[in-house]
Amino acid sequence: MNWILLIIAGLFEVAFAACLGKAKEASGIETTYWYMAFLVCLTCSMLLLVKATQELPIGTAYAVWTGIGAVGTVLVGIFIFKEPATFWRLFFISTLIISIVGLKFVSH
Repeated sequence: MNWILLIIAGLFEVAFAACLGKAKEASGIETTYWYMAFLVCLTCSMLLLVKATQELPIGTAYAVWTGIGAVGTVLVGIFIFKEPATFWRLFFISTLIISIVGLKFVSH
C-alpha cells in the first residue's frame, strides 16, 4: 500500500510541475487558477510522501518520488509543452526509470 501511495505522490509532483508550466503560459485570472492547482497538488504530494515514508526507507522513498517526478515532468514537457525529445534526453530518462525500478526491488 505504501508503494501505491508513493507512486500517487510522485504523480502529484508531476501535476504540480505541469501546473507551474501552464501558469507560465496563462494570463489574467487563469494564472491564479493554475497557481491554486499547483498548491493543491503540492500539498497532496507532500502528505502522501510523508505517509509513505512512515513505512518505507526514507532514502529509497525520496529517490523514487523524485524519480517519478523527474521522468513524468520530462514527459509532460515533451508531450504538452513541445520540448525536444532528443536521443540523449530519452536515453537518460530510460536509465533513470531503470534505476527507480532497481531501487524498488532492493528495498525491504
